[in-house]
Amino acid sequence: MKFNPANHIQDLQYFGEFGGVNPSISDSSTYTFLSAKTMFDTFEGNTEGCYLYSRHSSPSNLYLGEALAAMEGTETANVTASGMGAITAVIMQLCDAGSHIVSSRTIYGGTYAFMKNFLPKLNIETSFVNITKLEEVEASITPQTKMIYCESVSNPLLEIADIKALAALAKKYHIPLVVDNTFSPLNIAPVQLGADVVIHSLTKFINGSSDCVGGVVCGTKEFCLSLKDVNSGAAMLLGSTMDSLRAASILKNLRTLHIRMKKHSENAFYLAQQMEKDGLRVVYPGLASHPGHELIKEQYNSEYGFGGMLTLDVGSLDNANSLMELMQQRNLGYLAVSLGFYKTLFSAPGTSTSSEIPMEEQIEMGLSDGLIRFSIGLDNDIERTYIQMKECMKELNLL
Repeated sequence: MKFNPANHIQDLQYFGEFGGVNPSISDSSTYTFLSAKTMFDTFEGNTEGCYLYSRHSSPSNLYLGEALAAMEGTETANVTASGMGAITAVIMQLCDAGSHIVSSRTIYGGTYAFMKNFLPKLNIETSFVNITKLEEVEASITPQTKMIYCESVSNPLLEIADIKALAALAKKYHIPLVVDNTFSPLNIAPVQLGADVVIHSLTKFINGSSDCVGGVVCGTKEFCLSLKDVNSGAAMLLGSTMDSLRAASILKNLRTLHIRMKKHSENAFYLAQQMEKDGLRVVYPGLASHPGHELIKEQYNSEYGFGGMLTLDVGSLDNANSLMELMQQRNLGYLAVSLGFYKTLFSAPGTSTSSEIPMEEQIEMGLSDGLIRFSIGLDNDIERTYIQMKECMKELNLL
């Protein structure tokens, strides 16, 4: 039977403490034990179903983790206080001093900065490669390589990773493939394509209301337990713990993700088609002109479309800034970073979410200063939206 992530989420059913249709929120930082031995066993990781301390786990966090594991088709999942909390914990768990990482060159700026600027302090080096060129990826693997890292749909250039091929390559060298799936929840299921660990920033599409920050690591039970180990777990010891109230809030929003992703994708596809017809320099995986279009068609779940992200190159940073400011004035969205909100969000990534990447490297990878990254919202009348966008572009002589 075809893997359907929304069905897996929907099939989970929880009852609150008093029979509520939402699970009760455990508003406790620490938990009591009826015997001292049970506390000791829990510290040693030998007890199932016991709660010790909320930095280790809590009922609310476990409910959310279970739902996200069901969505990605993994054995389990650990939630964290941010997407970067998830990313850094995974890297630190898999790497030791002297380790090496092969990573996509186009990734979220915070991830890039952590790998490029912070990890060398710990004697961990990273090779940044064009993830769409498998021969370049393989040539970068060394005996010290501990992981291949990529994003399903890259931030901000929307490059498409061949997850099946990368997974085969990772298995050939006995190293894990770690995939950040933040841009494409439900659209792509990396574990079903062979990935070992899947990461999300829950802040974005999964939560969908831009009111909190969170992350998740989806993987095997063995790996997720290692992250929480009281003696050597990176997630436990680095302390990126999600608050129980936030976990409960995200779990509620997760239940509408399938509806929202369909609309995000539908709207983004419409806008991309119209922009391309008008001769604009638009990039969207759903367009036949996208270099990774055929590849994403092999990997995506067609029910949820090609995602809600697109880019538009308007030639210069001045043009980009003028257009974004005017669109915000006309109530077409917000000049803001992040993604997955009900309103469209737009930013110039070269000077915002990817500003950690040096200018010469931005140029080399094709990140121009006139590029605008759009997270397309849930507009009911997307045709009206595009008419208004065109008016803004015509007013600024961009069309």
